[in-house]
Amino acid sequence: MRRVVAGVVVVGVAVAGSLPATAETGPAPGAGGAGSGERPDARALALPSSTDVGEVRFTSVERTAPGVTFRTFETSGTGGRVLGDLLDVDLRDRRVSVGLLHPPVVAARRTVSEMAVAQRAVAGVNGDFFNISETRPGVVPTGASSGPEVDGGHPRKGAVPDGQRFGPALPPGTSAEDVIGVGTDRRGHVARLRLAGSVRSKRASIALRGLNQYALRVGTVGLFDARWGEVSRQRAVCGTDEARSGPCSTKTAEVTVRRGVVTGVSDQVGAGAIPEGTAVLVGREKGADALRRLRPGDRVRVSYRLTGPVRFRFAVGGFPILRDGTPLHGLSPNGPAPRTAAGVSRDGRHLYLVVADGRSLQSGGLTIAEVASLLDKAGADDAVNLDGGGSSTFVSRVPGATSVAVRNTPSDGTERAVANGIGVFRVGAPGS
Repeated sequence: MRRVVAGVVVVGVAVAGSLPATAETGPAPGAGGAGSGERPDARALALPSSTDVGEVRFTSVERTAPGVTFRTFETSGTGGRVLGDLLDVDLRDRRVSVGLLHPPVVAARRTVSEMAVAQRAVAGVNGDFFNISETRPGVVPTGASSGPEVDGGHPRKGAVPDGQRFGPALPPGTSAEDVIGVGTDRRGHVARLRLAGSVRSKRASIALRGLNQYALRVGTVGLFDARWGEVSRQRAVCGTDEARSGPCSTKTAEVTVRRGVVTGVSDQVGAGAIPEGTAVLVGREKGADALRRLRPGDRVRVSYRLTGPVRFRFAVGGFPILRDGTPLHGLSPNGPAPRTAAGVSRDGRHLYLVVADGRSLQSGGLTIAEVASLLDKAGADDAVNLDGGGSSTFVSRVPGATSVAVRNTPSDGTERAVANGIGVFRVGAPGS
């Protein structure tokens, strides 16, 4: 993929007095599952070591929409025969677009088909890894994703610390801040997005290091707004930058800002829906100390942006597995398992979405290295791994249908509710 080397670009900026709208809160996430594509006891199987898939044979072809081609395929890996689905989106065709599939709020989950129907997508796959399990008494899992989200050119959330993410081990040099998406140049990109922001008043100037995240870095302050939902914000102050299972901080603070004015300061981290036009600032350790300098009635300005080498219209978290047509070193050997991944061509004009079924007699699944090999053979130059296992879901409209259907075989036997996804949309079509 041709690299973008321009300077830092502002993806979006919001202030406390003009926060984006949100829909109603979704149901609380369930407690089962790992949400990671790797079962808790997953380990490298005693199978012949391989990093390449076998010959890829396409078994059917459909035109899902202008510029969108759906193919089923058959190949082989360490687990034997593998069946899967591949979508090729031609981003040069202005009758099609790619965007974020998401629930009504960040701290909620929906199935891929539910999100696709609600947003009128013609196809889609599940997206990033997410917070689905919790062992601390009184702390609930949020259902929120690990990495950044950009929707319609605006940042929706930031990335948790690497040590707090879910999913397989990260390859060296990658981060929970890595994303795949489509830029304002209508090209696909794999890049990194970092959150930068501030809280400014006459009493204090505080760095903002979190946005609608289920985990904050030790000693920092994060922002939650109406897009977060009703789920408790307590999870954000638990664990450390290196250990997801670490204890919750006992030194916390929460400040409520309504239309640019502080309306409350508390030592407790709260829960419940956040009204439109309101920002809730959560701090831990040194971040909590900084927030306690604020007083009710203080006027503050809250601003933030996601910065990186690409100005994205849409982006979702996923860790890189293929760069310049070469699989990265250090890819997890665990599996094989069901996998979801996405890639872009060298010129950024094609986006590829792939789901490989697994854990069945019909399809054995793939390792992450084999997924990288598969996307390389499909035409991708850069690619990321997305959530797999029971989360792996591929939906699309069959010819003549008005809604999407699940096209793969989810390993749970049915669709799993997930944090987000990648959607493909027909631009300007009736009912789209």
